[in-house]
Amino acid sequence: MTPVYLLAGEHSGDVLGARLIAALRAARPDLTFAGVGGPRMRAEGLSSLFPMQDLAVMGLLEVLPQLRRLRARLAETAADIAARRPGVLVTIDSPGFALRLLRRVSGLGVPRVHYVAPQAWAWREGRVRRFPGLWERLLCLLPFEPAFFARHGLPAHFVGHPVLESGADQGDAARFRARHGLDPAARMLVLMPGSRPGEATRLLPVYGATLALLAARFPGLVPVVPAPTAVAATVRLATEAWPVRPLIVTDIGEKHDAYAAAAAALTKSGTSTLELALAGVPMAVTYRVNPLTATAARALIRVPHVAMVNLLAGRAVVPELLQEACRPDRLAATLAELLDDAAAREAQQRAFRGVLASLAPPQGRPSEAAAAEVLAALDAAQLRP
Repeated sequence: MTPVYLLAGEHSGDVLGARLIAALRAARPDLTFAGVGGPRMRAEGLSSLFPMQDLAVMGLLEVLPQLRRLRARLAETAADIAARRPGVLVTIDSPGFALRLLRRVSGLGVPRVHYVAPQAWAWREGRVRRFPGLWERLLCLLPFEPAFFARHGLPAHFVGHPVLESGADQGDAARFRARHGLDPAARMLVLMPGSRPGEATRLLPVYGATLALLAARFPGLVPVVPAPTAVAATVRLATEAWPVRPLIVTDIGEKHDAYAAAAAALTKSGTSTLELALAGVPMAVTYRVNPLTATAARALIRVPHVAMVNLLAGRAVVPELLQEACRPDRLAATLAELLDDAAAREAQQRAFRGVLASLAPPQGRPSEAAAAEVLAALDAAQLRP
């Protein structure tokens, strides 16, 4: 049996890791899996060294209180890899932790694959100088990334975006409405505060105040909050005092049903924008971090948009209301326009189709393309004398 070691540090990485494990097992039944992952990866047979949530920290200042714990987990993970000597190591996103781990284990002779290229094209491009020697293969989700890394002398492989395998476009609106006893004519608004407790805690009070403004204008509006397991308790607590109690959805299939029934969405920036685009849900995008973190980020960011849909389209397809603009009055006005204006909704949906077409790999599904690259790294290492 050939061991594969995988590491994911947050919910989105856990989803990618689970699909990758399934694709690897389908291609090579002799593989076994260990490392660090969440419930999705564990369900696919991964034995996790410690809870993935220990690594789910985001933001420059937010990381500081957790540094001691993160350093301990880094040492623990590196020691586990040294003891197991896997056939290949796959780190998935979480660059703050993953890239340090890749450097820490560089002397072990274990082939290293990093899945989800660091977004150096977006901020702190100078980081690229530290990348040579960190991995044997870099797997990119976005079609323009290989060319960016090639300019810096770093080979990279586009494997397609996993959102195409998410099933977000397979929801059933009638099933969702029947399950919750909703009127077929009731308008639904999806509210996505993020998969990390910290970001959900920052955004949910703003979402609640936004909903209060919208409820006065749109009587009967039904809010739905998809909540991964890691933030479900945070969401329930934060929404108890909302003027309209939301439906809280923890099941992925039910989340996709909610997408199918939704008239519009308010989402934090990130992969959720692509999920909603795949489902055809018009949206506004928002985000808020610690003000000092925001000031530092603005000095480093080099792209005109933060929403992935906008970046891929090369224009502002969806509204972005970030930091100081993340205010209930601004958010409510933007969402009201989407709820009222069919032409605005249709314009977003037309743009979504072009964006999604650019995310397909040259052949097969994204997880299969990623698995083929991992197996190529494994096979190349086994052929070395």
